[in-house]
Amino acid sequence: FLVAADGLGSIAIDTTQLNMSVTDPTAWATAMNNLGMVPVGLAGQQLVTDSICVPGFDPSLSMMTGITPINSMIPGMGLVPPPPPTDVPVVKEIIHCKSCTLFPPNPNLPPPSTRERPPGCKTVFVGGLPENATEEIIQEVFEQCGDITAIRKSKKNFCHIRFAEEFMVDKAIYLSGYRMRLGSSTDKKDSGRLHVDFAQARDDFYEWECKQRMLAREERHRRKMEEDRLRPPSPPAIMHYSEHEAALLAEKLKDDSKFSEAITVLLTWIERGEVNRRSANQFYSMVQSANSHVRRLMNEKAAHEQEMEQAKESFKNALTGILTQFEQIVAVFNASTRQKAWDHFSKAQRKNIDIWRKHSEELRNAHSEQLMGIRREEEMEMSDDDSCDNPSKKLRVDDSALAVQAYALKEENDSLRWQLDAYRNEVELLKQEKGQLFRTEESLTKDQQLQFLQQTMQGMQQQLLSIQEELNNKKSELEQAKEEQTHTQAMLKVLQEQLKSAKELAEINGHDESQANEINVLTVALVNQDREKNSEKRSPGLKSEKEALLIGIISTFLHVHPFGANIEYLWSYMQQLDSRISANEIEMLLMRLPRMFKQEFTGVGATLEKRWKFCAFEGIKTI
Repeated sequence: FLVAADGLGSIAIDTTQLNMSVTDPTAWATAMNNLGMVPVGLAGQQLVTDSICVPGFDPSLSMMTGITPINSMIPGMGLVPPPPPTDVPVVKEIIHCKSCTLFPPNPNLPPPSTRERPPGCKTVFVGGLPENATEEIIQEVFEQCGDITAIRKSKKNFCHIRFAEEFMVDKAIYLSGYRMRLGSSTDKKDSGRLHVDFAQARDDFYEWECKQRMLAREERHRRKMEEDRLRPPSPPAIMHYSEHEAALLAEKLKDDSKFSEAITVLLTWIERGEVNRRSANQFYSMVQSANSHVRRLMNEKAAHEQEMEQAKESFKNALTGILTQFEQIVAVFNASTRQKAWDHFSKAQRKNIDIWRKHSEELRNAHSEQLMGIRREEEMEMSDDDSCDNPSKKLRVDDSALAVQAYALKEENDSLRWQLDAYRNEVELLKQEKGQLFRTEESLTKDQQLQFLQQTMQGMQQQLLSIQEELNNKKSELEQAKEEQTHTQAMLKVLQEQLKSAKELAEINGHDESQANEINVLTVALVNQDREKNSEKRSPGLKSEKEALLIGIISTFLHVHPFGANIEYLWSYMQQLDSRISANEIEMLLMRLPRMFKQEFTGVGATLEKRWKFCAFEGIKTI
């Protein structure tokens, strides 16, 4: 019939009791397949195969066997298939029953709203029932969702239905939004739109609390079992005193392997107060047996001390061999740092050799100090043994000469030991001085490098300041050039206007062409005079030898052309000498030297032509 939107199937329901005759079984199966679930109880066919059912499954087995109960509400954990993907729309179709027909809602409308699900909810609220709907019709519609335990119908158009299990509520929620029509009647009292929602019932909440308490008890029991399993075992119980147990304990005290366990029992008996006149002899014999183990323990201690001395000796010999090898390695590094071999290594190789040498020297010094400490401890032990006076030997030595000789030998030994300590101190001082010399050399090299870097930084700062000054000069020159250019353009515009007005006056007054030429010559002279002033302000100089050669060639060419030459004629001549030169470059060079070359305009109107003349002989007189 119908399934929950969360994908809960009908496997958990007894399929032998959920059979229903349907007029259109194809539509019903299509609706169930759209939800991704197996439909329940179609007459004439078996919906759930025996292979996926668990025959005779008893839920109470989980309590007795310790198996974790399967929550059928969790998808993928129970016997139901996983829910369909949420992005696939659920298509609801018409559902036919014996006494009524359920029409699905418009799929374009939003899903009906529901309240928050109460914990352990098994009861649903059904509103929007037809007025003529009876309790039998309601049970016929909703019993396909699961076993119904109670139906509470109101006089109005709603009721409350309580199911046996929680997952059956989700199947009932699926019917929310359907329009219910009784039979084929069109009367308003025989139709209504169902609204199914979660209901909060005290019985459901009580059962849920009972279930939670049961789960909490199981969890506490599981934790207790786990703690008991991880708890360390208790010590074994000590038996009570008896003559028989005392005889057995005396035998155990004589056995070396059982001595530890037996001595614990003996100590407990004595602390309990089991010693009395009757048992005193037995306890004395047991204490005597315990005392016999003292010699054994001392022998074991001496054997362990001997092993320790042998281990110390072997360690000292091994450390001496390691120190000898370190000395050889340091000697190799010192030989490599000499001038004969050092010059043939690259800079990176020298750096690595220096690092390795320092590391080897540190390790050698550490091992040497460790070996000297071991020898110092041995000598201190020997001196302690010598200083200890044995009273038994003093009693034996009666002759004063022997005592005097022993005292002299002792003083000699002390003096030799003091000399050895003095030599050791001198060696340590020499090592420290050598290390300080190495450090001073390193610090000197570092100071020299630091001074060199500081000088380099100062030189770079000076270069940066000079570059900044040049940049500021260039900026000021660029601003002056821009001002001169604007001034020249303004003068040119004024002269052009004066020229136009002069031409118009000449045409009106009927002046001839010679007067116009005089006006042009006057205009060009004014322009040249303005350029000379600007050039004097800028005072350019020759930048390269090439410009000097160009100036000489151009001066010779214009000198043989007294009436001047235009820039195209001059450029065509220079192209024969140097094909890379351009007309713009020649013109810029001529404009930079207004005292050597001047520009004149000849002609009127369309015949106006700009020519350059050589005027160095005239300009030298004005300097």
